[in-house]
Amino acid sequence: QVQLVASGGGLVQAGGSLRLSCAASGRTFSRYTMGWFRQAPGKEREFVSALSWTGSNTDYADSVKGRFRISREDAKNTVYLEMKSLKPEDTAVYYCAVFSRPYYYLGAYESTAYDYWGQGTQVTVSS
Repeated sequence: QVQLVASGGGLVQAGGSLRLSCAASGRTFSRYTMGWFRQAPGKEREFVSALSWTGSNTDYADSVKGRFRISREDAKNTVYLEMKSLKPEDTAVYYCAVFSRPYYYLGAYESTAYDYWGQGTQVTVSS
């Protein structure tokens, strides 16, 4: 049974930083692309970042480029999202997800490419 547990969210002032973690179990984590998405109130879930199983491919939404950094630590089955220079518009519930196919990265922007999701962690950025 695959489980993803996201943590690290919280309340932070604009310009601050947070690091989200996502601990995975139930799958050979090192074979899979991992992603982060977010959903703000009244909006659809949107892509934030993805990282391939090798760590050699990464993508970021334009809105977070240069401020967010995704990384993974396969020994701990954990993926991280370091967020800096946070803005009020970054306020959302952040979800981690694991790709449905091993050794695959194509379509990492699409939520439909992922088959298991964490429960979400709230990030609130005050102005």
